[in-house]
Amino acid sequence: MSVDAPGITLEDLRRLADLARLELGDGEATALAADLARILGFVRQLQELDTAGVPPTAHVMELATPLREDEPDAPLPPEEAIRNAPAHEGTAFLVPQVLDSDEA
Repeated sequence: MSVDAPGITLEDLRRLADLARLELGDGEATALAADLARILGFVRQLQELDTAGVPPTAHVMELATPLREDEPDAPLPPEEAIRNAPAHEGTAFLVPQVLDSDEA
């Protein structure tokens, strides 16, 4: 299957679905094949554009990166920090143990 192909066949789609370990019903496969054919059509249109001399860019407009000085703020009060914690003891977060006791 290539982008130059007029579309995607159900056989192509079933092979891709198999490689991706996807199970598709007949209706899903037909709809997906049609969607992919439309997407490939858009890609073909984009390939027709003359992009010579157009520098690569991440945005169509130049964007300023808003930066601020990295000034520390006052820390949260411990009671506020643990307010939504699922489990806590005093002002400490309680989390499931991830190491065996002999590894600590």
